[in-house]
Amino acid sequence: MKKVKPTKLAMVIVTGSLVLAPLIFSIPMVREKIEWRVNEALAQVKYLISPPEEVIFIPKEGYPTRLPHATATGMTPTPQKTPASTQTPTIAPPPLPEAASLNGVRHEYQTWNNCGPATLAMALTYWGWDGDQQPIADFTKPNSRDKNVMPDELSKFILEDTGFEVVYRTGGDIQILKRFLAAELPVIVEKGFEGRDFDGWMGHYVLVTGYDETEGRFIVQDSYYGPDQLIQYDEFQSNWRAFNYTYLVVYPIERHNAVIEILGPHSDVDYNNRSSVQVASGEISQLAGRDRFFAWFNLGSSLVQLQDYAGAALAYDNAFAMYPDIPNNKRPWRMMWYQTGPYLAYFYTSRYQDVIDLATTTLNAMSEPVLEESYYWRARAYESIGDNENAELDLRTALKYHPGFEPAMNQIQQLNGVP
Repeated sequence: MKKVKPTKLAMVIVTGSLVLAPLIFSIPMVREKIEWRVNEALAQVKYLISPPEEVIFIPKEGYPTRLPHATATGMTPTPQKTPASTQTPTIAPPPLPEAASLNGVRHEYQTWNNCGPATLAMALTYWGWDGDQQPIADFTKPNSRDKNVMPDELSKFILEDTGFEVVYRTGGDIQILKRFLAAELPVIVEKGFEGRDFDGWMGHYVLVTGYDETEGRFIVQDSYYGPDQLIQYDEFQSNWRAFNYTYLVVYPIERHNAVIEILGPHSDVDYNNRSSVQVASGEISQLAGRDRFFAWFNLGSSLVQLQDYAGAALAYDNAFAMYPDIPNNKRPWRMMWYQTGPYLAYFYTSRYQDVIDLATTTLNAMSEPVLEESYYWRARAYESIGDNENAELDLRTALKYHPGFEPAMNQIQQLNGVP
């Protein structure tokens, strides 16, 4: 057999690689892994040059900070009254078992930036759903590079595509999680996350499937670390605080009465938001450092839900005023990837420049500015100050990164006078 010269062999290998590379890259799993590695490398370079934890947003149009405690928090939760004919006496909940552990969840590891869809997929498999994270991701984040899926986006998928029901609440606590678990209802929780493989704080979803009172810990299905992870109550609560103690319960319609009974007065959304205000208010007076920053932020978020935008803006002002005092390695610099409350609070109090500055600060600090909500709210602010050119540019960018993003579609039509 004729011997191939080394240089000719090298050319054959290179040519073959060039031919095969596009075919290999077209395989979704391969492409995703390569993109993830490339994006991680680019992020590390950008963050080395411009450390995101050193980026500070200072509101320019804010009210005086250090808001007096009673100004924005003097609301006591009042449940909506039931008609007299249907009122029933309050019954104390039955005592909880010492432990609970739910079986039947099919664990699934997340793909890149996909903890929300993966966690929801796990929750749905408990009820016999046979899908996985991909259709959820396609629905909630058409662009795989999108950094986050909001709880309301997960809720929308459940209600529109699965036939199951969902409750989404804030201000949760350890006790209500245990009550759901004792009733054989797993709970999705959004929480802070400081993984050993990551650079700094970020948001994360987990599915809580059990607890052990004797050991003082929860059992969670974690799409990153794996199945049956054990988290002590105090660590769990500390991380949960970062997201206003948000939780979602997915369930079949026949379990509706059980869910409502566990929620009690929190089945009323307005009561739940007012109660969340009280939780945040109490923590503001009790906590310090980063935890107090989260408490101020949570107060703002709950007041936004109550449409008290002036009170919310004051609360966010206090949170942002505290941020520079947090040690660099503890700063939650990804916070605005996951929450939009400050945009609403500042926009609806006509603080348009603060909306623009906050969105710009958020996007500029990202290695890859794929965050449709920030573009959308910056566009709304630009439009409000008469800068329609930049408003339309931002709306089109939002649609580029999230095709079909309904708020941006509606706003661009309105901007162009389309009925």
